[in-house]
Amino acid sequence: MADGAPVPAAEPAFLGVTRSLSGRVWRQRPAEAATIRAHMQALELEEPLARALAARGVRADQGADFLAPTLKALFPDPSSFMDMDAAAVAILDAIQAGASVHVFADYDVDGASSAALLVRWFRALGVDLPIYVPDRITEGYGPSPRAFDTLKAAGADLVITVDCGAAANEAVAHASAIGLKVVVIDHHMMREHPPVCAAVVNPNRPGCNSGQGNLAAAGVVFVLLAALNREGRARNLFADRPEPDIRQWLDLAAMGAICDVTGLTGFNRALTSLGLKVMSDWRNPGLKALLAAAGAEEGPAKSNHAGFILGPRINAGGRIGKSDLGARLLSTDDPAEAAALARELDALNIARREVERDVTDQAQRRVEATGAHDDGSAVVVIAGDDWHPGVVGIVAGRLRERWRKPVVVIGVDAVNGIGKGSGRSQPGMNLGRAVQAAWETGVLIAGGGHAMAAGLTVRADAIDALRDFLNDRMIGEQAGADAMDRVELDALIEPGAASRALFEQFERLAPFGPANPEPLFALHGVQVRDAVAMNGGHVRCRLVGADGASVKAIAWRCADLPGGRALLAGQGGLSVAGRLKADDWNGRRGVQFEIEDIADPRMG
Repeated sequence: MADGAPVPAAEPAFLGVTRSLSGRVWRQRPAEAATIRAHMQALELEEPLARALAARGVRADQGADFLAPTLKALFPDPSSFMDMDAAAVAILDAIQAGASVHVFADYDVDGASSAALLVRWFRALGVDLPIYVPDRITEGYGPSPRAFDTLKAAGADLVITVDCGAAANEAVAHASAIGLKVVVIDHHMMREHPPVCAAVVNPNRPGCNSGQGNLAAAGVVFVLLAALNREGRARNLFADRPEPDIRQWLDLAAMGAICDVTGLTGFNRALTSLGLKVMSDWRNPGLKALLAAAGAEEGPAKSNHAGFILGPRINAGGRIGKSDLGARLLSTDDPAEAAALARELDALNIARREVERDVTDQAQRRVEATGAHDDGSAVVVIAGDDWHPGVVGIVAGRLRERWRKPVVVIGVDAVNGIGKGSGRSQPGMNLGRAVQAAWETGVLIAGGGHAMAAGLTVRADAIDALRDFLNDRMIGEQAGADAMDRVELDALIEPGAASRALFEQFERLAPFGPANPEPLFALHGVQVRDAVAMNGGHVRCRLVGADGASVKAIAWRCADLPGGRALLAGQGGLSVAGRLKADDWNGRRGVQFEIEDIADPRMG
C-alpha cells in the first residue's frame, strides 16, 4: 500500500493508493448495485459499462436517453426561460419594422458560435445581421458605453448581446440613454438585479426556472431560435418562405458547449451529441476550412475536434489577433472566404502557442524559484511585465494542473502599470467568488468569474495585496479541495485488454466533459519500457503486464515531475491510471493509454 493518511473503511482506496506520485488518493467511482443491474438488463450492457453509466448519476429510467439522446425527448419549453418570449417578440418586432439589428458577441468560441447561429437564422429570413466583437486588449470583456456608441453611430436600432451582457448593467443603461434597444442572451453568473432592457435571457438568472443552467450561450441561443420560429409561425412569417430548420446548425451549439467546458447532461448532452453528428458531415464552410488548415482529416467528429483542433484556432483570433475572425469564419457561406479566414486563424494559433510557451516557462521558473507553489498557501499569484493578456488564462490552467492549486497569472502593462489577469481553480475552491470580493473591497479595478475561472484588472502596486487577499479568503476552502482532489477510476484492466474494442465500448458514453468525465482505467503492477522524453516535457513509453502484453502510453508535460521521472527510470511494479485514446495513425485502428496519474507502492 502507498503511504499517506488513513482511508475511511467505507471508502477504500482503489488498489490501496492513498497517495500517488502526484499526491492524490485513488477511488473507484461509486455506483449503486441496483442501478448497475438495471442498466445491464434494460440496455443489455456488460457490467463495466453499466457501472460507469450508474457512476455518472444516470438513473435506471434515464439510460436510454443518455446513450441515445434526442431533441424530442429533452428539448425544454423556450417559455420556461425567463424573458425568452419577450426576446423573441422584441427581435421579430425589429425585423418586421425594418429596424437595424446587430449582434454583439464575446471573442471566444462560445461567443463566435452564438453569433453565427443568429447570423444564419437572420440570413434564412433574408436579413443581414452585422457582428460586433470587442477587442480583447483595447476594449476588454463585454459591452461598454464606447461599444454601444459605436453601434449607434453605425445605425443600430437593436443590439443582441450573446455570451456577455448579463452583468453589464451600467453599459446597458447607457445604451438605453442613447436610444438603443438591447436583448441580452447569456449564461454567466450575474448580479441580483439584471440590466434594464428589452429582455435578459440567462438560465443562471435568479428566478429563471428553466433548469438549464449548464448550457453554454450557444445552447441558449439555439433555444432562442426555436422561440423565434414559434413566434414567427404565430405571425405567419413563413407563409412565403421556408421556416428555418435550426437542426442544421446543431454543430455550432456543440462547439459552444464543448469549448466552454459545460456540463454535458440532459438537454445540453443532446445538443452536443447530435451537434457532433451534424458536424461530421462538415457542411459548415468555416469548420471544414479550419479542419483542413489544421491538417486534420474529415470523418466522424468527436469532442476532440471541437476542443483541441477547431476551438483553439477560433480562440486565437480573440487572444492575439482580430477578435471577430472566429464569428466571421463560422457564419460565412463563402468557401474562399472561409479558407482565407482559416489560414489566418491557424497562423495566429501557431503564434499563440509560442507566446503561451514563453509565458508558461517564465511563470513556472519564477514561482518554483521562490517555492511559492509549495509553501502551503491556498493560491499562487504570479505577474510579469508585458505577458500577453490573451494567454494568461491558458498559462494559469497549465500551472494549476501542475501544482494542483488555484493559479492567477497577470500580465502587467509596463507603461501604464495596469495588470490584466486570469485565474483557474481547483474543484472545491470558488475563485470567482473570491475575485468578486476583491473587486468589491477595492483591491481590484475590475474582476469576476465563476467557481473554476476568473478574470481581473489590477494596479501593479496592488498585486501583493491581491495575493494576500485571495489567500486569506480561500485558505478555509483548501482542506476540502485537497480531499476532493482524487483520481476517480471506472475499472481495473490488464494492458492486453486495453483494446480498440474496449475503447469503442466506452465511447458509447461520449461526448465527455464536466458531469460526464471520460472513463478512467487503472493498470496494476506494470513495467515501463522504452521510455523516451519528448519535446514539451512529454514522456512516451510502453506499459507491460505480467503476461508480457503491452499498451503504448504517453504522459503529458511531466518529465520533470515525480511521475515522469518514474516512467523514464523504467520502473516496474507501478500502478498507472489513464484514458484510452484512439490511435489511427497511418490507418491503424489501435489505442494509446494517456496517463493521468502514477502510483508506486514502494514510495512514500
